[in-house]
Amino acid sequence: MNKTRSLVDKFFLVVKGLCMGAANKVPGVSGGIVAFVGGFYEEFIYSLQKINGKAFKLLFSGRFNSFYRYINGGFLSLLIFGMLVSYFSVSKVLDYFLERNELFVWAAFFGMILGSIYYISKDFNHWNKRTITAGIIGLIVGVSISFLSPAKENDNLLFIFLCGIISVSGMTLPGLSGSFILILLGNYVLLLVDSVNALYDTGAELLRGDFSFVKNEERLNTLKILAVFTSGSAVGLVSLSHLLSYVLKRYKHITTAVIIGFISGSLGVVWPWKKTIYKLDISGEVLFASNGKAVVSNYKRYLPDFEILETWWALFFVVLGIAVLLGLDWYGKKRNATI
Repeated sequence: MNKTRSLVDKFFLVVKGLCMGAANKVPGVSGGIVAFVGGFYEEFIYSLQKINGKAFKLLFSGRFNSFYRYINGGFLSLLIFGMLVSYFSVSKVLDYFLERNELFVWAAFFGMILGSIYYISKDFNHWNKRTITAGIIGLIVGVSISFLSPAKENDNLLFIFLCGIISVSGMTLPGLSGSFILILLGNYVLLLVDSVNALYDTGAELLRGDFSFVKNEERLNTLKILAVFTSGSAVGLVSLSHLLSYVLKRYKHITTAVIIGFISGSLGVVWPWKKTIYKLDISGEVLFASNGKAVVSNYKRYLPDFEILETWWALFFVVLGIAVLLGLDWYGKKRNATI
């Protein structure tokens, strides 16, 4: 699965990692969709599958070059680097726009998911009783998840580890939003806002030569929670990749049908005009309404004419989101034709 990549290919692989990281941070959007549409989903899964007993034997015996080649390290390192950068850059930009232009952000993601459904299904010519049934099951599960109510925050370390295993599913399962699952588990703010901010602040302090955080019990506890969450994510990522690799090899068409149904079902989570939607206030608290239950909201009352204009802008961003995916499809075809 190792490939020789040009400098341009490596650059775009980092960009794809940026997109995956940003998608994983936004509730309702799946990083796995980016991998699927970007054409590197199977390589991603199979590379993660190589992190096994043989890989650890190579690592612990000091055969680092063999270990790096065996796990397709060039691919994984660039992709993961992009994801890490995204968590401290692109994702913060997204948070900014979610606070100020929430409707337009959700509209763009809604359009991108619509484009993803077209992209994945346009060349899928294996519909039969089994794949249709699988697609319907995926659709039902995707829709059902969007109607669940969020739990309360829980900082128990065993539960945090479990959150890591579950939340990373968004990277391996297109259509399943890991961050939305964290909201349902009640730990989105703790794990993807407070913990990331604590790590960012600690890194900034270390660069200034400031070690005062070692006396900050709250900071140290948050960093410990982040470490446990990261460990759970790593375990989940590797274990799920082994399962998905097995499934893709033996039931590829059924798996693709489930993914198409699942992504279609996830549209309800990012419906732009839906009231039950994730929102961050200035303090980082998730403002959330589920199944008609009222919560804090500071939406302004706009004049009817402005509401109409806002709706047209939202529709524009839906179309823009679709256009982005169609553009990727066009670019992929053009690039393959020149190779």
